[in-house]
Amino acid sequence: MREKTTRLFVAAAIAEACSWLALLVGMAVKYGPPADEIGVKIFGPVHGALFVAYGLLVLVMARTHRWSPVVTVVALACSVPPFATLLFERWAKRRGLLDAVPQPQRPLTPVG
Repeated sequence: MREKTTRLFVAAAIAEACSWLALLVGMAVKYGPPADEIGVKIFGPVHGALFVAYGLLVLVMARTHRWSPVVTVVALACSVPPFATLLFERWAKRRGLLDAVPQPQRPLTPVG
């Protein structure tokens, strides 16, 4: 279950960042010379759905991986600025916050 949730979280982080890019391009087309709103009409709801999915997956990950409240708030805050979900996902991966099994803090020693 943890591995599937982690894979979904990583996919949602990447998809949310890509939807940001698509929405920004759609906004450039809307307010630029073509003045066509089709990009915003298509990518606005897509980005909204991925934004909500990322937020829900952050909460699931926080519970299953036992993230601290600070890490959880940072992960949620990273959904607001463009492409910050990618930065958080990379940071969390380096820190071991996405590991399927938590790594022990010290080496295990045999008993007996």
